Amino acid sequence: MATSVDRRAITELGPWFHNLHLPGGLETCPEHWAGDFPRWKWLEFESRIPQDLTGWRALDVGCNAGFYSFELGRRGAAVLGIDIDRRYLAQARWAAERFGLPNVRFARRQVYDLDPAERFDLILFMGVFYHLRYPMLALDLLARLRPRLMVFQTLTQGPLEVCAQAADDCDFVTRDRLARPDWPHLAFVESTFCGDPTNWWVPNRAAVLGMLRAAGFHIIDHPGDETWLCTSAAAPSAGQDPATFDAARALARGLTAMENSR
Repeated sequence: MATSVDRRAITELGPWFHNLHLPGGLETCPEHWAGDFPRWKWLEFESRIPQDLTGWRALDVGCNAGFYSFELGRRGAAVLGIDIDRRYLAQARWAAERFGLPNVRFARRQVYDLDPAERFDLILFMGVFYHLRYPMLALDLLARLRPRLMVFQTLTQGPLEVCAQAADDCDFVTRDRLARPDWPHLAFVESTFCGDPTNWWVPNRAAVLGMLRAAGFHIIDHPGDETWLCTSAAAPSAGQDPATFDAARALARGLTAMENSR
C-alpha cells in the first residue's frame, strides 16, 4: 500500500517529468501535460524489444527519472541509466528502491563521457538529440559502442517526405537543391525553444535519417512518429578519423562539463 512517507518523498523530489506507476498505486506525475508519459511512448515500440533481455547490457542515455530503465530491468537487462540532472537521478534512485530492481543503476554522466571501448547490447537515446551542442559527435560515439539495437527518438520539424538515401552530389551550380524542404536540415536554436536554453537543434526527418546513416547505423523500423530503431555497423563509418574523433570528444566533454557546472 502507498504510505504517507512515499507521498511526501514524491513531493519533496518533484517536480517530475516521468509519471512512474509505483507499487501501492501511487503515481509521480498523474497530471502530466502530455498524459501518462512516458508510458504511451513506451507502448509505441516496446513490442520491438525482446521480452527476455537476460544477459543484455542496456544503456539509457538521458534517463530522467528512469521509466525506460525500469522497463528494461523488468525484462532482465543489466541497465545503466545516465543523466546530468541531479534531481532526476535522485528521483530515479529513490524509485529503483521502491521497484526493487538491483540490476538497474544510475550515474551522473553526459553522453560524451561514455568510453568507446564499452559495449552495450541495447541503447535508448530518446529525447536527447536536440539538447546536444555536438549532436553528430554523440551519434559517432554511440555507434562505437556497437549496440545490437538502438531506439532513437527526437523532436522533429518539417515535411514527412525525405530526399533519396545517399542523395546525389551537389556542386556550386546545383546547390539550390540544398534549400528543398525534403533535404536534411537542422533548425538551429540560438536562444531558447519552449523556454529551455538547452534546446539547440530541431531536425527534419531527412536529417535524422541521414545523420544516423552517416554515423554508421542501419535503420530497421519506424514504430512511432518520431522514433526509429537501428542496428549498428561492424565498424565506424568511413571518413571518421580516430584522432579527430578523440580530440573532438575530449573538447566536448570539457566544455559541456563546464556548462553543466554553472
